[in-house]
Amino acid sequence: TRSFQYISDLIDGIITVMEGDHIGPFNIGNPGEFTMLELAQVVKEVVNPEAEIAFRENTSDDPGKRKPDITKAKTMLGWEPKVALKDGLKEMVTDFRKRLNLKK
Repeated sequence: TRSFQYISDLIDGIITVMEGDHIGPFNIGNPGEFTMLELAQVVKEVVNPEAEIAFRENTSDDPGKRKPDITKAKTMLGWEPKVALKDGLKEMVTDFRKRLNLKK
C-alpha cells in the first residue's frame, strides 16, 4: 500500500510544527492508505477514463505497507491532513493542464 499527501497539507503541517510549543519529531504524513490498484483506478477516473491499467511485477525490496502514524501530530498539535487523494489529483491535473496549455 501507499500513502499520498497533497502539498498544501504538507506545508500546513510544517508550519503547524514550527509555530507550535511542542518539540518533535512529528510525522505529518497522510495515513490514508491505498493499494496501487486503487491509486491506478482513481488516476484513471480523474485523468483518462479510457486508459487501461497495466499490471507489473513488484520489486523484491518494496515495502508492502506504508501508513504514517500521525497520532502525535493530531493529539499534540491538532493537525491532520485535509485533502483527499481524489481531490488532490484533480488539483494536480488542473495545474498540469494549465502549465502545459492542454485542454481537458
